[in-house]
Amino acid sequence: MKINSLKSVIILGLIVLFSNQVWSQDLDSLLDKEIKPQTIYAAATFKATRIVNGHSVEQMKKKQLDFRISHRFGDINSGSYNLYGLDNGLIHFSLEYGLTDWLEVGIGRSTYQKTFDGFAKVSILRQTSGAKNMPIHLTYLFSTEYISLNTDTLMKNAYSRMSYIHQILIARKFNESLSLQLTPTVIHRNLVPTELDKNDLLAIGLGGRYKLSKRIALNVEYYYVYRPNEKAISQSIPTPVKYYNPLSIGIDIETGGHVFQIMLTNSQAMREGGFIGKTTETWSNMGIHLGFNISRVFSFTK
Repeated sequence: MKINSLKSVIILGLIVLFSNQVWSQDLDSLLDKEIKPQTIYAAATFKATRIVNGHSVEQMKKKQLDFRISHRFGDINSGSYNLYGLDNGLIHFSLEYGLTDWLEVGIGRSTYQKTFDGFAKVSILRQTSGAKNMPIHLTYLFSTEYISLNTDTLMKNAYSRMSYIHQILIARKFNESLSLQLTPTVIHRNLVPTELDKNDLLAIGLGGRYKLSKRIALNVEYYYVYRPNEKAISQSIPTPVKYYNPLSIGIDIETGGHVFQIMLTNSQAMREGGFIGKTTETWSNMGIHLGFNISRVFSFTK
């Protein structure tokens, strides 16, 4: 009896042991199926849709509207009579709307050459880690500008007043503090100042953001403009207009429902056709403009 009882205990113990192992294996297998690797999207590479003057890879989400006001004062080197540029200024208004999470459109009007503009911004790739690894953001921007200023006799028709901008925005958020962006740019101008000027203008922008605190970040933006005929133009025209590469330094300040950007820049224009191709002042002679951008976002989602 005792031997049979011992055998029964051993057999029962083995059954319990193996059943526990099988159950544990089944549970582990079930958990592995349920807990899949997650795809993590990089957020807030830049805090606003602009780095300083130029577009960033950020854009409005679906059914979000961004009302933007940008202002650039006159030259600091204009002296005390003009209050170092504060007596003069240009302004730009725009409405920018997210049709989808990957497509944003916008329209605007600037007092700089009385320019109307419109753009479409398409997100192609988003930076991700985890289950899917994508090291960069990639966005395409198409913009068009129409100069309505009627004092230029060369601009006799609407066609001559148009220009078109194509940009590829390539950005990476390296950590919570540092983000960088590279922006190859092509600008086609239907009308150029001289016969030696090319209709297509090539440029490449470099921008960066460094977060200083929870609500404050430092932004820097520079565009190198390729002008192969610059020397020939200066030799053939007695007093040619000299153009320079735009350099801008700004501060982002988050204040609840909007982002306030304040900056110093050597370009008074606020659209790509102006600040990339028509900057006529330099930091070296204090041809600098104080300016700001104010962004207020409205959401139309329930």
